[in-house]
Amino acid sequence: MNILILGAGGREHVFATKIAESKLCDQLFVAPGNAGTATVAKNINISPTDFKAVGDFCLTEQIEMVVVGPEAPLVAGITDYFSTVPSLKNIQLIGPAKAGAELEGSKDFSKRFMQKHLIPTAAYATFTQNELEDGLTYLRSISGPYVLKADGLAGGKGVVICENLDQAEQTLIEMLRDAKFGKASAKVVIEGFLSGIELSVFVLTDGENYKILPEAKDYKRIGEGDTGLNTGGMGAVSPVQFADAAFMEKVETKVIKPTIEGLKADGIPYQGFIFIGLMNVAGEPFVIEYNVRMGDPETQVVFPRINSDIVSLFKSLKDKTLDQQELKISDETATALVMVAGGYPGEYEKGKLIKGLEEVEECIVFHAGTTEKEGNIVTNGGRVMAVTGKGKDLETALEKAYSGAKKICWEDMYYRKDIGRDLLAMEVKS
Repeated sequence: MNILILGAGGREHVFATKIAESKLCDQLFVAPGNAGTATVAKNINISPTDFKAVGDFCLTEQIEMVVVGPEAPLVAGITDYFSTVPSLKNIQLIGPAKAGAELEGSKDFSKRFMQKHLIPTAAYATFTQNELEDGLTYLRSISGPYVLKADGLAGGKGVVICENLDQAEQTLIEMLRDAKFGKASAKVVIEGFLSGIELSVFVLTDGENYKILPEAKDYKRIGEGDTGLNTGGMGAVSPVQFADAAFMEKVETKVIKPTIEGLKADGIPYQGFIFIGLMNVAGEPFVIEYNVRMGDPETQVVFPRINSDIVSLFKSLKDKTLDQQELKISDETATALVMVAGGYPGEYEKGKLIKGLEEVEECIVFHAGTTEKEGNIVTNGGRVMAVTGKGKDLETALEKAYSGAKKICWEDMYYRKDIGRDLLAMEVKS
């Protein structure tokens, strides 16, 4: 079959690499793609949110499956668009309709969903621009640290954790009154702070059945030791040793099953990924957030551990036979280091010549913010690429990833040198 992937990041390069391996894939396209996806598929200069252009391309190239990478087209309703256009309705989309995408599109919606279906999460309250004073009063009634979340999509940067009340009050004013995150913060969710260790759990579902994919831990802050500004992600590790069988059984019982059953009970059809951001609080799972697609850079460590034909898994979603598919997971550890442009997540320059890619061995380079210019690969974004290493244990996987990263260079390149070190220290203690 002919398949189209929507997106331009590292996640989409991973998808393209995995889908290209499938015997079920004939022709593979990525819109708009990057320099990495161009090596395994054909890049098409179409925006993922230009639904008509995407649809027209699908008809021209006889596309049978569209894999939606980022959240924006899902929240905007691309799945609904395809289902309502007669000539497109038989094309399978991997990603939920708009109603299900609200799990990510609105923090308030997802908190109400969790509360309704008794899914463990932090206490919260939601405030609009007209309720700023009520929000400030609420902040003064709870103890810190304070977690403030923009209700809508904010590119992974809409969550602010404030250590003291003054900072929390100022942040709430900036978000609601001053529109710090634009329309995304027209409504703000204030949450209780959860103390624990974070991880991500990924589920593929056809709306009735589900498969739990490998879990991962990502590193969001720009600075080593988890300091500095939040980013889209600076690295990831899978598996996560503190997510043992007992903990994952709790996750399945208390979070995954109630989520799938809750969607069914609310009449929300759902086919695609559910990304569950969790906090392990003294051995108990609490949901921080839902996302309705795979994570980035988590995909760069999750998918390399999947040995099954991913297209076969995707196809089974259409007729709800996912339960009949076998999901084969490698026992190996995968680690990813994200290499970024100097200045990221603030201002940064593009167009820097990338050298050394051909020298990388024993690991995989997944492109994100890259493009080809005059026969060279140059930077074209903040998060430029991720280097994934695999090995029999965490230390081996990290050694491979860091060895690969050292061979790549461009002007003002930066990456964290401590990815996975906290987990190594945890192994030593245990």
